[in-house]
Amino acid sequence: MVKLTAAATKSIPRIIIFALTLVYGFAGLFLRDPWKNEDAIGFGAMWNAHHGNTIDWIVPHLAGRDLSLGPPLPYWMGATLIDLFGPYIGDANAARLYSAICFFASALAIWYATYLLGRRQEVQPMALAVGGQPDRKSYGMTLADGALLIFLACVGLAQRAHETTPMMAQLMGLSIVLYGTVRGLDKPWQGGLWTGLGILIVALSSNLTLSLIVVSSTIVAVIASNAKLRFRWTLTSIVFGLIGFAVWPALWHYFNLTPEWRHIAQAGWRNMPEMQASPSIESLAFFSVNFWAYAWPVWPLAAISLAHWGQTREAGGWRAPHLCIPLSLFIGGLIYVLFRLEANEHDLIILIPSLSIIAAFSLPILKRSLISFIDWFAMFSFTLIAIAIWVIWLAKVTGFPESTAANMERLLPGFQGQFHWRSFVVASIITGIWLAVVRWRTSRAPKEIWRCLIISASGTTLMWVLLMTLWLPTINYAKTYRYVAQRLAYVSSKHAGCIDSSNIGLAQLASFDYFTNLPLRDDPSCPWVLTHNQSDAKAYASLNNKKLILLWEDRRAADRDERLRLYQVRPE
Repeated sequence: MVKLTAAATKSIPRIIIFALTLVYGFAGLFLRDPWKNEDAIGFGAMWNAHHGNTIDWIVPHLAGRDLSLGPPLPYWMGATLIDLFGPYIGDANAARLYSAICFFASALAIWYATYLLGRRQEVQPMALAVGGQPDRKSYGMTLADGALLIFLACVGLAQRAHETTPMMAQLMGLSIVLYGTVRGLDKPWQGGLWTGLGILIVALSSNLTLSLIVVSSTIVAVIASNAKLRFRWTLTSIVFGLIGFAVWPALWHYFNLTPEWRHIAQAGWRNMPEMQASPSIESLAFFSVNFWAYAWPVWPLAAISLAHWGQTREAGGWRAPHLCIPLSLFIGGLIYVLFRLEANEHDLIILIPSLSIIAAFSLPILKRSLISFIDWFAMFSFTLIAIAIWVIWLAKVTGFPESTAANMERLLPGFQGQFHWRSFVVASIITGIWLAVVRWRTSRAPKEIWRCLIISASGTTLMWVLLMTLWLPTINYAKTYRYVAQRLAYVSSKHAGCIDSSNIGLAQLASFDYFTNLPLRDDPSCPWVLTHNQSDAKAYASLNNKKLILLWEDRRAADRDERLRLYQVRPE
């Protein structure tokens, strides 16, 4: 049990937490191109569905490549948003509204799940002899605010939460499963509906492995928890969950897909992204190196919460819902990451909702020394990052400091920095707000248990907004294929016939299809071949008794290893 006064659970003003969430969620969604890699791939499939036919909607893929990218829900959402808003704000900007929808839905589900758990009797603070302890609603709201701030403070979430990837729909689905399972503890019908909806979203946005793991983890959580869910929750969640698994195969039959396309869809559902039957050494190595920075400060707070509440018998120990439910889904997500053939940062996003909820319950038990460490570490770290962003921006625009400007020119040859009033004003305002937050935190000693999160959440928002204002042209120049695609289109306009794209990656294919009108298709009979790997092209030519004549060679300015080449194919 914990001891708290009502003053310690005073809620954050709603305008502050709403503004912080909205600024974080919308920053970086607009005024940029699709970025290499996963962002471009996701947008490419959405754009293809927007312009395509029934097959392009049922089996998401990139133009010219018969390879399923997995279940269709993320691409349905993106293509629909392009249909609705593309003519007004541009196709790429409209598609990224999908990311905003998923992010805000996830944040809302995490807040409400934590709020409901925080109102439960077993986690309530100890009644004080003279009174003055917080009431259940105030305590629950404070913990929910803390979970949302922890979610926003997660360092690795910033870029990945603003990209058009299926992982954003998975994040939303998993967060809704968490909320629905918790809601089912007191309102079975409603909770079952939300849990089933979350499973439906996961099933229509991820491979079968993750979908089944989420279902299994939810079942384990329900069985292990000391707060049993009722039959009504079970029935409702099963019905909606089964609908989620049945929708996509039903569409294959309804639209009478050919055996070839049905096989492509089934392969994508089973293995997109690629999985294996045992834990991957590569994924384990990736997780052990990258997780700690990606999930800061979520994981240390979650570890403290687990260590305390797991040993608190009065609250139910490990079987208490506020530990058992999110922990089960976290373990399930971790198993999925480790069984990936080659995990990346996008996969880690599904671990954050569960950890954020667990971490929120560390707030009432944090020692003053740890709170000070988190505050000062975040304050110094984000202040130094902000200074670096401003200095490098100044060097790009003015050429001073000269050494910094020379380094930028060496890293991004050809990029011309320009002064943009709108970006400068927004960046100045967000920096001023950051200084005000730092001054507020250092000039007084607030008692609220969420105080150690304001600096971290505000710092992450500061860093992301500065990058997406002052640095956006630079980052866009470094991560887009627009300029190299335009040069390819100019060269290719002098030639006729299709271009074989089977030797380029998915991100390159999606970008070239969007930025050009070239006839790209995976067809070895095309008279031209585009490749980023010279050895693959030569092996293809040798195997098929062809002669390759180099017509064009280029690369993105920020990528010194990549070499894109256009060849003319002739008989030997």
